[in-house]
Amino acid sequence: MNGTGKVAVDAMSQMQIDLMNPDSVSKFAEDAIAFVSVNGLRILVALLVLLVGRLVSRQISNLVKKVMIKAKVDDILTTFIATIIYYALLSAFVVAALGQAGINVTSFLAVLGAAGLAIGLALKDTLANFAAGVMLILFRMFKKGDYVTIAGTSGTVQELSAFYTELSTPDNQRVVVPNSSILGAVIVNTSAHKTRRLDLIIGIGYEDDIEKAKSVIKSILDAEDRVLNFPEPLIAVGNLGDSSIDIFVRPWVGSADYWATKFALLEKIKISFDEAGISIPYPQSDVHMHNVE
Repeated sequence: MNGTGKVAVDAMSQMQIDLMNPDSVSKFAEDAIAFVSVNGLRILVALLVLLVGRLVSRQISNLVKKVMIKAKVDDILTTFIATIIYYALLSAFVVAALGQAGINVTSFLAVLGAAGLAIGLALKDTLANFAAGVMLILFRMFKKGDYVTIAGTSGTVQELSAFYTELSTPDNQRVVVPNSSILGAVIVNTSAHKTRRLDLIIGIGYEDDIEKAKSVIKSILDAEDRVLNFPEPLIAVGNLGDSSIDIFVRPWVGSADYWATKFALLEKIKISFDEAGISIPYPQSDVHMHNVE
């Protein structure tokens, strides 16, 4: 038997001897009772502080959430702030519980800080997404339900979390975009305002009557209930093209009615032009043939 094994056997033998000794058992029991009497109460109080702290943190977080919902604050901002408040209060109660249990909180925080630095370096991309998410939520560049174009993708915002933004595209695809790529790119929020301007370009032939075409277009706009009276729609010649005279038609509509109104106006203009004998030309070229003797 080697030296290590012999030491282990001797230790076990000594333990058996001590356990067989009534004085040793009595001393062990006294030490255990002393430990429980000195530290058991502190540990019990620490657990109580932690349980009460968790309950208080949850109640305060829910209260803040209810107040913000009543004040009609955006859902995404409400959830984010309530979550931050909950974890901030819970962290404070955890530190208080550790101190109550007799743990050196200063040393614990130092160790936790060093560990946090190492984790931060390892998860720098994730933390970048978190920082970007905080900025997006605080500055409220868009909210749930807005139709936006972010990081080259267009869709309706379904969720804005601390790390990513979820979009639903018009063809019902789910797109998840990291927040860091959003904050570093151009953000187009189509739903930011209640009204939008329709930009239509209607081409007519050079032989057609411009005033007649403008009159037909105006009557169509006047008959469309979704077109706003203010600002007043613009109907003007905007360009003399190679094959057509381009009339710029720029009415204002509600943001929610944008696409439906655009499709309806284009159809009505085509039908009305056909009835009025106004042509809508397409690009064409005239080829002249010369006979060479």
